[in-house]
Amino acid sequence: MIEIGEVTVPAATVARLPHYLRALRDLAREGVDTTSSSDLAERSGVGSAQLRKDLSYLGSFGTRGVGYDVDSLETYIAAALGLGSEHRLAIVGVGNLGHALANYSGYAARGFQLVALLDADPAVVGQPAAGLVVEHVDALEQVLDERKVSMVILATPGSVAQTVAERIVGCGVREILSFSPVALQLPDDVVVRSVDVAGELQILAFHAAARAAQAVGGVTAG
Repeated sequence: MIEIGEVTVPAATVARLPHYLRALRDLAREGVDTTSSSDLAERSGVGSAQLRKDLSYLGSFGTRGVGYDVDSLETYIAAALGLGSEHRLAIVGVGNLGHALANYSGYAARGFQLVALLDADPAVVGQPAAGLVVEHVDALEQVLDERKVSMVILATPGSVAQTVAERIVGCGVREILSFSPVALQLPDDVVVRSVDVAGELQILAFHAAARAAQAVGGVTAG
């Protein structure tokens, strides 16, 4: 369970809130003022019962026969996610993946400002990327402090990820999005979200293999 203000919300619900927010913003851009739970749920990729349950943790929303006010619900969920204030972001590790993450165009629209890029590779340090200049990771502590960084995207090789993560935490940063292929061991008050691209592909491979096995079994049975 995660506390949002004075409300305690299941972690799984928090993980779905960004999907609801994205769907609401899409509706707002389309000029839609109100939406039903079924429409919002379909746009978010969940069931309508799940959506209503998730929103019930945050408060009472929607009017029977009318639906949800898009602007009001968007504002409330954005506030619940802490997007009322800007979050200053740094990327550590500016290889191919880090460079692609740096050039993602959606940070500002979602309340994030990319303020620093750091790497250890002499071929990368000093090079421009996403309107910034890549700085040496040796200056990590100074850069995070001076730029008032509150979140870090970690895209370093696995061999150095733990050491770099410990340095990041030592600077007071408690939110890390990690693309490094290792399980980070950090204090309990540090929130780490890990994106394991290879692991996700392996899960897809499992489902592909299972589907192929079912197809073979079906043919044999016939």
